[in-house]
Amino acid sequence: MYGRRGFGRRQRGINLDEGTFDPEDAQKVKHTRIGIWDLYEEVEPRLKLVPGSLRSQLETFHEMKGSFPFVLRMFKEIGAIRACWWLLAGYLIITLVLALIPAVELWYSGLLLKIVQNAVEYRTVDRNLLFQVAASRLICSAITRVLQHVQNLLYKPLNERIRQHYAIHNFHARARLDVPTYSDSAVQRQLDNSTTSARTSIAWNNVLTTLHLVSTGVELRDGTLLATLSFGHTLFRKKVGKQNWSPSGVWAATTRDPDYLRSIGMAKAVHQQQHRKELVAGGMVDYLVSSYRGAAERLGNRATDFYEAFHMHNITNRLNLTAFLSDPLRELPQIVFTLRAVQYPSDIPLSLASLNLITQTTSKFSRTLFDLFEQTGSVAENLASIRKLYETYTIPNLVVDGATPFPENQQNLGLGVAVEFRNVSFRYPGSNKDVLRNISFKILQGQLCVIVGANGSGKSTILKLIARLYDPTEGHIFVNDQDIRTLKLADLRRATSVLFQDYTYFPLSIRDNIALGDPDNAHDDEKIREAATLGGATEFIERLDEGFDTYLDRPVEDIYSSLPQGTKTLFGRSVEYSSIRGAGNMSSHSKGLSGGQMQRIALSRTFMRDDGVGLLCFDEPSASLDPTAEHDLFERLRQLRGNKTMIFSTHRFGNLTRHADLILYMDDAVILEEGTHDQLIKQDGGIC
Repeated sequence: MYGRRGFGRRQRGINLDEGTFDPEDAQKVKHTRIGIWDLYEEVEPRLKLVPGSLRSQLETFHEMKGSFPFVLRMFKEIGAIRACWWLLAGYLIITLVLALIPAVELWYSGLLLKIVQNAVEYRTVDRNLLFQVAASRLICSAITRVLQHVQNLLYKPLNERIRQHYAIHNFHARARLDVPTYSDSAVQRQLDNSTTSARTSIAWNNVLTTLHLVSTGVELRDGTLLATLSFGHTLFRKKVGKQNWSPSGVWAATTRDPDYLRSIGMAKAVHQQQHRKELVAGGMVDYLVSSYRGAAERLGNRATDFYEAFHMHNITNRLNLTAFLSDPLRELPQIVFTLRAVQYPSDIPLSLASLNLITQTTSKFSRTLFDLFEQTGSVAENLASIRKLYETYTIPNLVVDGATPFPENQQNLGLGVAVEFRNVSFRYPGSNKDVLRNISFKILQGQLCVIVGANGSGKSTILKLIARLYDPTEGHIFVNDQDIRTLKLADLRRATSVLFQDYTYFPLSIRDNIALGDPDNAHDDEKIREAATLGGATEFIERLDEGFDTYLDRPVEDIYSSLPQGTKTLFGRSVEYSSIRGAGNMSSHSKGLSGGQMQRIALSRTFMRDDGVGLLCFDEPSASLDPTAEHDLFERLRQLRGNKTMIFSTHRFGNLTRHADLILYMDDAVILEEGTHDQLIKQDGGIC
């Protein structure tokens, strides 16, 4: 028996760059215990004297500033969408006009107040001016209604075209990522946070309205002062009314409470469908209910998510002193008016009219200003989402593409592909355990190689490295004597066909699931059916009601009314959906297939790639097949491979190993023995 190959393990320390947020650094991090949660907040010496709420507001505006270049890029892209410029221009013009109308209405309100003041002082009414003001107010209202209606008509096609444009971009941004990059939790959060929203009219509307209200106040004698006082009241009102649900700045929170972790885990186990079979068949219900009740009782009122816990912590532990200043600030405009009236008694009649107008103006100003502050967060989020959306396009893949075309001569693929591992070690991202240690072997062109080993021995990982889903931690892989890192990924994967043990059934029709094996011929129905025949799937597919068009797991669920099955309606009739389902050809159950049938569909997908492929890799292809089906599969594969290189991984020796040109026997991340079937039989302690 071959001895274990020597190996070396490279220890990797963790380097935290200067400035990196590290919860364990007591010099830079403040730790707070909030119920079952541990909160870690970054301490920034330069901002220690800045109140938390103001710091958060400054950070929001700073983030908005950094997002503006992406907003300009967004408008350029929107301009390239068909007819979007005209729709957007019309929408913005209407928004501008709607923003001007309140100022016009306010001007007519001033005229109306003057008419009333003249009527009180001189006992005369300018009827023509009165009718003109009344008619103008009605016209303004009518114009507003019409413009809002037209704006709504423009909004739908504009929104749909922009949303569709960015949906395509977002789809491509996700699809282009490789396996280790997409598996990164930070990348997942970045993708989840990116949206296709491009709503900027909120900020535009509020800025215009605010500017016109400010200009109206400036025209009045005391308008600027009163507006400033209203501004101060609005700031305090915002601070008093603000509900802090999360810390500001850089922070992280975690919980290690065993009861909370266990209760949440049990709740997910009960809610998620994939656990239902084991839960019911294993008789776990009573135990789970008892365990969940015990955990809930031990937790008591501490069983809250972090945001609620933080919110309650703020309410119970902090006294908001600014609340006491809010009411005096609200009364300041009236106090100022009284003082002005005492100082200038002759202006009281005019000021009475002005007071009413100024009160309306400042009230509306304060309300609009408050809304603007409230919407600043959502505007900042929308702007940030645009930036995050564009940043997803440039997320670098961890597996870097090569530049060398492969193969140099396409006809050479018919002779197979040579694969060589030289001192390869590998550990999955985020793991400290090697799943391959100092592996070396060489498969010649056109050879049949079988990798044998128990689960977890590393045989599936070898196939993933050959497909270059990952790069080795150490060592080198060569394909046709070329370093695999230098080859173009698209060419390499076009020349390779891989069926993994944990194959995926896409939420598409059976036809599409098979067709995806060869995207270039995805519309060739004859080739799809031929691949299904080679994979042994045609017979059971044709027995399905919809045949190749069957969706085993519909990506869009049927939608029903809110009344559950069996409940009573208002008139006492029992709710029953069978007739509705029958009329709409809807089913209450998914169309399940056996493991063997699902694997045959996956095999059929692999057979779609037969042309133009020089390397076929199969990871436990017979795991879900009975012995007869397994024998038929192996015979069919041997006959179809021609001169192609073929690599199998399996956990047991069988008929296929007798025909193998090379057998690699693996255990615990290393190759223990290698050779042909006869060579391994003749060795002492043979494994075959």
